[in-house]
Amino acid sequence: MKHFKTLPERGDFAYQVLVAPHQVSGRAMHDLRGFFGLKITKGMPFGCVRDDEGEIYAFVRAVNEPGSTPNPTKFIYQSTRLDGEHLRIDKSRMTPRAMTLFPQRWLDGDTACWSSLEGEPGTPWNIRAGADGIRWQEDGLFDLSGPLMGNGMQWYLPGVEWGTFYVSQIFDIAGTCDGRQVKGMMVFDQVYMAEGGAVHFKKDLVVNNHMHVLWWSFATIYQDGSWDVGSFMVGHDNLGYAIFQNDKGEIRTTTDIEASVRHKEGSYFVESACIVLDGQEEWEFLPCPKGEMIDFVGGFPITAQQEGRWRRVGDTREPDRWFGWGESDCRNGTARNVRGADL
Repeated sequence: MKHFKTLPERGDFAYQVLVAPHQVSGRAMHDLRGFFGLKITKGMPFGCVRDDEGEIYAFVRAVNEPGSTPNPTKFIYQSTRLDGEHLRIDKSRMTPRAMTLFPQRWLDGDTACWSSLEGEPGTPWNIRAGADGIRWQEDGLFDLSGPLMGNGMQWYLPGVEWGTFYVSQIFDIAGTCDGRQVKGMMVFDQVYMAEGGAVHFKKDLVVNNHMHVLWWSFATIYQDGSWDVGSFMVGHDNLGYAIFQNDKGEIRTTTDIEASVRHKEGSYFVESACIVLDGQEEWEFLPCPKGEMIDFVGGFPITAQQEGRWRRVGDTREPDRWFGWGESDCRNGTARNVRGADL
């Protein structure tokens, strides 16, 4: 039971989140209708894959929807092959790309499709996604595809002036990247915000108010074929949700989630982190030694982006492939209502 020490104003629910699974379809991913008085702003496909030598490739593209307010992201490609130590932005691979602001969009049966514009400068790209899976092609750079993992995930956060409705789908992908065979995972997130809103940028109820301590999406496929998928956030006031799925078909949600984070000395990046669901179930973060996305620091997004693996404490299953791209911010704090400070 929640206990309120202060009274919020009318329409303010003190950062309480509504969370649930959802049925994925290409038609729903393509639909421009709004929800809860919010409008769809963009799609955010992003993911990490690894080659046979363990090197990581990470990528994200902004799929801005008509009439939305873009944030500074267009297309970002990172690799550990640049310095062998971190995920670094590879400008040589990014420069030839089409930096599409508002893509062409269409529906092919029950598959949602987006692509660069005909005649646009730069090499073309296209994404096709739906319940049957996803395929993302960046001509001359990568061609990745694979099935949906579990079901979709969604959460809604109301606010007096702003709000956020966030929808997520996770896919198991494989293919070629920069001439190498790779495998990994990716998400295709879509976010609905107030008019003029842009995630991580403008009218963002969470980020603009420095409210979150941890925010992560993750997926792990183990060597025995079992898997875990999840999305969660922990922040201040009553902010927090978790939705977890597995190969048994179990889908669990809660807003009873707490976190403890330790950042590296003199760094924005996580050294260790743990979340606790419903007061008893513990999950821990295993940072990838090369997973710090250091070129984002001081730029956009403003929070420290990092790759690693989440596992339930005591789980001894061996992973085959995984994805754990999320963010923290030492300035926002290390636990609920434990505020932080800049370096």
